[in-house]
Amino acid sequence: MKKIIVALVCMVGLTAMAQREKGHDRDGMKNLTAEQIATLQTKKLTLALDLSSAQQQKIKAINLEEAKERKAKFEERKAQREEGERKKPTSEERYAMQNEKLDKMIAHKAEMKEILSAEQYEKWQKMNHNKGKRNSKEGKKGRKARK
Repeated sequence: MKKIIVALVCMVGLTAMAQREKGHDRDGMKNLTAEQIATLQTKKLTLALDLSSAQQQKIKAINLEEAKERKAKFEERKAQREEGERKKPTSEERYAMQNEKLDKMIAHKAEMKEILSAEQYEKWQKMNHNKGKRNSKEGKKGRKARK
């Protein structure tokens, strides 16, 4: 009987630890500066796409700009949360935010198409397509868990 209880306790403990480890990558990125994030993203793309130094410079500038925007929005949301004034956006506000997000994605795609060669661009698109699938699956799981 004792062995069964000990085994159950161990299984519960291992399961809890495994679930906690899932999102550890994002926590580490939270403490980095925009410049550090941009550098890391650029280096990852360099490894994946074999970028030239000129391409690295251009992509790093794009990544830096995006990282600064993300950090600013994160800080704004954090401040609103702490002040307790964060409200759910109306359908019009959600539409405007989604529209703005899609416009930025289109512009980013156009910039990448200018910088990368045809072969690199093709590979980059496949990388982003797979990333989107992975994120949407995780998002659905997260929504179900919250309900």
